Amino acid sequence: MSLNERISKVIEYSNFTPSEFADEIDVQRSSISHITSGRNKPSLEFIIKIKSRFPEILWDWLVTGEGQMLKSDLPEAKEIIEEKAEEVLKPTSLPDLFTMINDNEDFGSEETEIRPSKQSPGESFIPHQSTAQEKISNSQRLENSHQQIISQVPVNQQSKIKRIVLFYENGKFESFEP
Repeated sequence: MSLNERISKVIEYSNFTPSEFADEIDVQRSSISHITSGRNKPSLEFIIKIKSRFPEILWDWLVTGEGQMLKSDLPEAKEIIEEKAEEVLKPTSLPDLFTMINDNEDFGSEETEIRPSKQSPGESFIPHQSTAQEKISNSQRLENSHQQIISQVPVNQQSKIKRIVLFYENGKFESFEP
């Protein structure tokens, strides 16, 4: 059985029309008709979408065609399902408060816990914040930076600076000619 035939069988199993099946696994409707007709082969993503929507379908069967289509068709799976059903159907009683007290020998005894001694933390260091006046006094004037730029130009360079233009973020500019 080819992969395209197995996908057709999955569509049959789902009891959806091909267009409903495409909507259910979130693929284009045309891709379903192309795959079932044999024109295209399904992608890995397409197969993963089928498997995630129908987790009861076995990977081995879907990809290679080997084994059973559904997990419930396997003998081990049937036994596991039956055991789970029996567990669910068994009534379980919750213990009451007095049963829990009687079962716990340590109930009512004082608990002692050794805690490490806490040392109070020392004073935290807060760095000195400079004031606006200090920032202004520490800043350099534009003319000084202009002189710095000129002094950084190599002395042995043949060409000389004719003009320096500074562009500011607000759209203004300044031009300097040495």
